[in-house]
Amino acid sequence: MRNSGWWLSIAVLAVLPVPANAAVSIVSLKPSLASPQTIGAAIAWTATATDTNSGPLTFQFNVAPPRGTLATVKQFNVGTLSGGTWKSLVFDWALTGMDGKYQVQVVAKDFTSGESASKTVTFIVTSPVTGANPVVQKTQNPLVALFTAPSCATGSTMRVSFQPQSGSVPATTNWANCQPPSPMTFEIAGMYPTTAYNLNAQVSTGGNIVNGPTVSFTTGAVPAKIPMPTFQVAIPDSAGDPNQVLLHGLFTGSGSAYPDVATDLSGNIIWYNYPNDLAHTTMMTRPLPNGFLADQSGPSWDPGGQAYEVLRQFDWAGNIVRETNIGIVSQQVTVLGNPDARPCSSIPSPPPVGAACLGIFNHEAIQTLPNGYTAALVDVEKIFPIGTQGDTSGLPVDIVGELIAVLDQNWNVVWYWDAFDPLNGGNGYAQMPVSRTAVLNEQCGVGNTGCLSQLLLGPGVAPKAHDWLHGNCLYYWPHDGAPAPNTAPGDLLWSSRHQDWVLKIDYKDGAGTGNILWRMGPSGDFFFENNYNDPWPWFSHQHEPGIENNGTGVFDVLDNGNTRVSPPGESTGGVPGLGANCGPNDCNSRGMALTFNETSMQVELVESVNLGVYSSAMGSAQLLADGNYFFLAAIVVGGGGLSGYDIQMQPVPGTDTGPQVMNIKGPASYRSWQMVSLYSPPTT
Repeated sequence: MRNSGWWLSIAVLAVLPVPANAAVSIVSLKPSLASPQTIGAAIAWTATATDTNSGPLTFQFNVAPPRGTLATVKQFNVGTLSGGTWKSLVFDWALTGMDGKYQVQVVAKDFTSGESASKTVTFIVTSPVTGANPVVQKTQNPLVALFTAPSCATGSTMRVSFQPQSGSVPATTNWANCQPPSPMTFEIAGMYPTTAYNLNAQVSTGGNIVNGPTVSFTTGAVPAKIPMPTFQVAIPDSAGDPNQVLLHGLFTGSGSAYPDVATDLSGNIIWYNYPNDLAHTTMMTRPLPNGFLADQSGPSWDPGGQAYEVLRQFDWAGNIVRETNIGIVSQQVTVLGNPDARPCSSIPSPPPVGAACLGIFNHEAIQTLPNGYTAALVDVEKIFPIGTQGDTSGLPVDIVGELIAVLDQNWNVVWYWDAFDPLNGGNGYAQMPVSRTAVLNEQCGVGNTGCLSQLLLGPGVAPKAHDWLHGNCLYYWPHDGAPAPNTAPGDLLWSSRHQDWVLKIDYKDGAGTGNILWRMGPSGDFFFENNYNDPWPWFSHQHEPGIENNGTGVFDVLDNGNTRVSPPGESTGGVPGLGANCGPNDCNSRGMALTFNETSMQVELVESVNLGVYSSAMGSAQLLADGNYFFLAAIVVGGGGLSGYDIQMQPVPGTDTGPQVMNIKGPASYRSWQMVSLYSPPTT
């Protein structure tokens, strides 16, 4: 673990003078469309540069809005060399903000020599509004519109109301602060295909809301080449539920036939992930008020990888808002002092014992940390001596661990936690030693589904990597759950699927030691008050644990139940066994809610509902505003394929269970969220 502001010195977020004898020199920075352009346009920027050293040369793109400062939107990524000139990857810039004078900057850096150079140009963005009426435009996503309204007064806020012309209750965007004299621009998402809508701005001043002129917009059809999933409603949702939107993270690509989608509670499509190159793998990790975070396959510094090597923030139209990649994360974590963070391509073959490298982004990225910081999971591979974790191959063993990287607002790494680092407060190995194998002894060969990267496997190494931890979720716990106005710094909860544990990491808003403060789960640090005499009270191989109500409510989690269904020693890889710990009617996944006390170290059960199906992996858990729970049983075998079940259950006071009040069957998915609209994501 390290915390440092070092990176700002080399990110070059301002124009710096370049010595006359510098090895790196910018040749050009060109947009696909010349300035000026109107809000709604899309600009593709390309830079070229030369380097008297051998390279490789990397490129970073920064943008400053009118009256604003430069911020990184595309982190350093490697260019291509041709005829002595390096060319950057394309930087796609969608004009969805205010009008005015922007600054666009490219920084070219050779990380081997340390040389860099920058170039900044001005680009003018104009407003499409010419009178008192708003303007609505198409976007690249036929179900998303771009709405631009005339400016509103300082101190006021604006949102957009939209509804089908055929009727129904209007939906609204979130309120946004007025920024005169600039117009206000909103992406309108959550609309049905080929449907006519009425849209109007609403301005709130001192609590008084004034409606603006109405404009119409007709959404397009979903392109026939993009397959859309279908959903079957087994149990309709109870009438009047305000949470009318289901967002499904369907694993675009990587064997999935479908893009991510949002539906109403009848299974009708109201949004889908665009662009939709189904060969370009996408894992949606979390929705945001104006889009979502996703791990994606794409170019990075390691030519042997590219699977899940890019982390991106998208808006609802599918435009990239911010981007980083494994190559630059490796550089930044290494400079912060972690020897495990080398690029995997730099490790010799066969890899020596002690060699380690960063693999891929996996499973999780969240943006609920203070100051707009982001935390992401990255896997780490490390070579251990013969026989580690009971391996019988007679060769050194590849163990797959986990690293938590915390990124600042420019997506520079400023703090990390590495499960392999014995200096994590001095207790990393003591509380989670490498000798403790995965509970079900999960191991992965090259190409195995459901596994993280195994980039160090090959000659001279045991044929299977040991998937030791398989972290799958992060949660930022603000102020240790203390109610406002408590301002104590927060910590991180991390879910290790293959250890059957949820662990609290001492983060303290970047000032923490990295200590493991506790481990919740079987053989962990808490005592389970088993008031309902459950033969297996704990969760196992769990997904999406979090503490509801901004860290002050119950702890809910999807209990996949792999260890309960397949006790240790019965199986390898989490495949269901005979179920020695579950009866004939409850070898299913469960939705669980708990309360716990960090002083007495006791856990008490609130809910443990049998979901009726067994989901061996993935899934979601969420407390809704009305007190019901939403759970996703994500990947269920049956009927000749894989399915996912979005389930809402209603607690029964005095019991630990309750009836299902919604059950919608669809394709297998990674996560799902039930919410009022696409503008109101859950906080867990």
